[in-house]
Amino acid sequence: MGSSQFQFFIVSLFCFFSFIVSQQPYTGSTTADCPVAHNSTGNLGYFCNTPNRSCQSFLTFRSRSPFNSVSSISTLLGSDPLELSRVNSVNASATFPPEKLVLVPISCSCSGQFLQSNLSFTTRTGDTYFAIANETLQGLSTCQTLISQNSNISVTSIKGGERILVPLRCACLTKNQTDMGFNYLLSYLVVFGDTVLHIVQRFKPFGADNGATLEANELQLGSTIYPFTTLLIPLKTEPSSTGMIEPTSSPPPSLPASPPSATKRTWVYVVVAIVGGVILLAVIGAVVFFVCARKRKKKTEHTTTEIDSFESTGKPSEKKLDGESSSITLESISSAVQSVKAYTFKELQDATDNFSSTHLIKGSVYHGTINGDSAAIKKMNGDVSKQINLLNKTNHSNLIRLSGVCFEEGHWYLVFEYAAKGPLSDWIDSNGSSNGRILTWTQRIQIAVDVATGLNYLHSFTNPPHVHKDLKMDNILLDGDFRGKISNFSLARSAGWEEGEFTLTRHIVGTRGYMAPEYLENGLVSTKLDVYSFGILLIELLTGKEVSELHRKENLQLPELLEKVLDEKDGKEYLSHLMDPSLEGNFPIELAVLMMIIVNRCLNKDPSQRPSMDEIVQSLCRILSSSLSWELSNTSV
Repeated sequence: MGSSQFQFFIVSLFCFFSFIVSQQPYTGSTTADCPVAHNSTGNLGYFCNTPNRSCQSFLTFRSRSPFNSVSSISTLLGSDPLELSRVNSVNASATFPPEKLVLVPISCSCSGQFLQSNLSFTTRTGDTYFAIANETLQGLSTCQTLISQNSNISVTSIKGGERILVPLRCACLTKNQTDMGFNYLLSYLVVFGDTVLHIVQRFKPFGADNGATLEANELQLGSTIYPFTTLLIPLKTEPSSTGMIEPTSSPPPSLPASPPSATKRTWVYVVVAIVGGVILLAVIGAVVFFVCARKRKKKTEHTTTEIDSFESTGKPSEKKLDGESSSITLESISSAVQSVKAYTFKELQDATDNFSSTHLIKGSVYHGTINGDSAAIKKMNGDVSKQINLLNKTNHSNLIRLSGVCFEEGHWYLVFEYAAKGPLSDWIDSNGSSNGRILTWTQRIQIAVDVATGLNYLHSFTNPPHVHKDLKMDNILLDGDFRGKISNFSLARSAGWEEGEFTLTRHIVGTRGYMAPEYLENGLVSTKLDVYSFGILLIELLTGKEVSELHRKENLQLPELLEKVLDEKDGKEYLSHLMDPSLEGNFPIELAVLMMIIVNRCLNKDPSQRPSMDEIVQSLCRILSSSLSWELSNTSV
């Protein structure tokens, strides 16, 4: 045995011994690799390595219809509804708002080699083990576990109405952890944008500790964690929803030692009242200003649409048209403003050195620093109430966050979180204007997952569902970790509730090359508009070229180009020729083909045949998992 092999043997033996007698290994991205069990990683469950073979444990779960009430969540996860309502400080008949983090108390016990909480689940037509584990259960189980526990049911032909055994991922404390004063283990569901530091911060009031959490999951400082996986959080006291700290989009600052005094709170109320009165007067002035301006010169609703945007007159329709209007009402603006922070113009001037050109990012967007935090400040005209209302009721890491507004001399100033890496368009350009900034294959797939997840949230988890209507490279911003955030909701509008439902409009507005044919030709508005635009975005993300440039260089329209890419004989070679030269051939061609298959489905001329964003997210997550494995194997070579 060579020295390197001996070292590997010793390290492997040590790792094996450590998880048998102590902590649990974090599963990582292998949970999406359904055909392979990955036994040694703990994908089949947390190992039975604790002094107690049963214990009181906790799970987290995010409220999503139809599992959005105490009754439905407790039934799904086998929890006592009275206990669930108690730790979440609600009554037993309560319904939770969308994406609310719910604490779920359960009994956890050893079953053979693994700790788990077993429940029975009735399948629905079209279910897959991957969908049950990652969609219904959000990652509280794995497809590998379900396959292992239900070997009598075919993986490829699950029928509706079948009863399957579902082991939920829970764990009990090790002796080390009890000696350190911990009394509970919580299985936290990781979502996009989470870091260990953010998660621990949320549970700090219950004794959560960063070092203990890393140790419990056999992670190192700075380790990557993945959505649809669970992270064990050791807690010293029982968690409750009222004590949790709401996370911020960036690592949260340390909390003050004590809450503000009553006197300070009184001053806050006074200041808010004064600012509110000033804003109300400003709003009234704004209404008068805009009404007069509209009499002098007609303007369209979407004056803020940027590069390559255009408007055209749609065909009249005999069907009932939607009531899109550019009118501004006092009620619409004042109700929107009341729900977000109101900044004074002086605060924004101080933040940007009086809107100095050195702070200009692009167009009318400035970079500023407010209370020590970076912000993007966008100067706008027109009715912004719809955009404010939409952004104020959304809370998702893949949608740009609105932190406040200001109104001054007829102009609105919207204050957003700052995306340090700028628009995606600055990073994807094979003509060289990206100034040497290059995204790797895996970064591109992660950004695609981020954008798809953000769109899925808009389509499925806002009330009512919304369509972005202007998805393009310029409207995808990248934060410091190259995670994608959808921005510019000036064209966003509500959509129908049901799959395939649409409305009609005469007001055709958007960006050339991204608009779906049914919208451009007939004014049909549905969530499938964003699916089409997402397909275009994927092509540009992979090839580094705008679609119009692809048409010109290849002398082919999209249907013919995709047909050549997906040709069984020569497709891979042609796709390699199309891919962004900055990748220098450093990408897995098989996964690139899978991406183009998704593109082909997104660009189907028939909107009803395009996939939902939920389907796309699942497909992209599998590709991301495979990409991470590919990247790891390439790095280790």
